[in-house]
Amino acid sequence: MSMAPAPPHPVRRRYWLRRSLTEAGSMMLGVVILIWSLTPVYNMLLIALDPEEGEIEFAGNLWPPEPSLDSFHDVVTQEARYLEDFWRQFGNSVYIGVMTTVLTLLIGSLASFAVSRMRLSKGSLLTNTALLTYAIPAAFLIVPYYRIMHTYGLTNDLWAVIAAQVAFAVPFAILILQLYARLIPFELDDAARVDGASAVQVYLRIYLPLMTPALAVVAIYALLLAWNDYLYPAVLLSPRNTTIAVTQGQLFSDTDAPWNAMMAAAIIYVLPPIALLFVLRRYVGASLTMDDVKS
Repeated sequence: MSMAPAPPHPVRRRYWLRRSLTEAGSMMLGVVILIWSLTPVYNMLLIALDPEEGEIEFAGNLWPPEPSLDSFHDVVTQEARYLEDFWRQFGNSVYIGVMTTVLTLLIGSLASFAVSRMRLSKGSLLTNTALLTYAIPAAFLIVPYYRIMHTYGLTNDLWAVIAAQVAFAVPFAILILQLYARLIPFELDDAARVDGASAVQVYLRIYLPLMTPALAVVAIYALLLAWNDYLYPAVLLSPRNTTIAVTQGQLFSDTDAPWNAMMAAAIIYVLPPIALLFVLRRYVGASLTMDDVKS
């Protein structure tokens, strides 16, 4: 005669119930955050597909009755208002973003290598001093910075914007890279030096490969910082030589702005950062643990 299974223990039952409620709550919260994050992007797409310059979507419609790609055509051919120099401005944005990323990675990695691997006596003073620059809002520095650039004849020069973006991104880069460098055993450096490796070889062959996850995070941060900045390009560059972010700001100065074309330009404008995130997703998702470093 078979016996019926014993009922689950009350403690185990409460644990299972608590875990189920936690997972269900987490899933609901994730769905809410996803909808909240994608709603503006979805609305931007609707406006871009609307042949009536966004007026239909502003009335509350969930989809344009006659979606059209004419706005994307107007952007690509530079026929829309405010977008006559779209590709020139897009190229300026790409140039500023790429150079800011490259210089931030170079300066940040060299500084963090010197502080964390060369055992500088006052290395912490360097990083702490750099972080103090974040205590002053960037908007407060635009006037003295503009006067400095004007003195050296660098107004309306892309390198004036690049220099400002690198100055803002490097302290964060040094902090992140220095924290991650603590996970790398010093025995690797000592073994390389015993084998005759110089400091440059240790930096290139040991430090940089092991720092790839942190470098990917810094690269994305530096690119997005320069890509989304409005203030410094607006002040330092002429309207024709500016970036797409500044051009998009002109949308609010016109009572009859071409909303569909501007939203189509915004969709095209976000493609490079998305491509970078897609390329670096494997490194960004890496866990900053000792196990990952050793593997």
